[in-house]
Amino acid sequence: MIDLHTHSLFSDGVLVPSELVRRAITKGYEAIAITDHADASNLDFIIPRVASACRELMKRWNITALPGIELTHIPPETFAELTEKARALGAVIIVAHGETLVEPVPPGTNRAAIEARVDILAHPGLLTKEEADLAARNGVHLEISARKGHSLANGHVARTAIEAGARLVLDTDAHEPGDLITGDFALAVLKAAGLSEKQAKAAFMNSRELSEKARKAFS
Repeated sequence: MIDLHTHSLFSDGVLVPSELVRRAITKGYEAIAITDHADASNLDFIIPRVASACRELMKRWNITALPGIELTHIPPETFAELTEKARALGAVIIVAHGETLVEPVPPGTNRAAIEARVDILAHPGLLTKEEADLAARNGVHLEISARKGHSLANGHVARTAIEAGARLVLDTDAHEPGDLITGDFALAVLKAAGLSEKQAKAAFMNSRELSEKARKAFS
């Protein structure tokens, strides 16, 4: 299992990074990114602390632990600037909080995040064909979510992404221990979204390739 969208108590999660990573190990995780919610006010607070924790944990435990960030409910026109700033601060996985059906995310967020070339557009809701086409061209991964209300649009996201040739990934958006899942359950979520076995395996491979690239950047 590779999960590139999780939260610690540095935002609205309930676990310190070490417990989050330890619990992920017991679920059979190979890699995890800690991507706490952020905007312009707290990027410089969260990223260095999570990076320090991840670096220490990887010395001691057999898992890839990656510092990231989820740019959340920000004005769409600030995505390029904040993505660049987050990378400069040491985030190796940039997640954008997409236009989920269950939150009042500013319209235009999906497109702005894709144009800023974030790594993952999370739970993008009623993603348009044009947005999916742009994601394919810009190398932005589109997320199938295992989290509660965010998963409501999974079928639409999967169909739209596949038609556009955009890369899919499966993430939990975990906030608490019960949100972490096994690889078998992740496969079931992908199949429930309408993916074939082959397409589901491709999504897992996309996560692996992204995590390996991020680990090299973090080394």
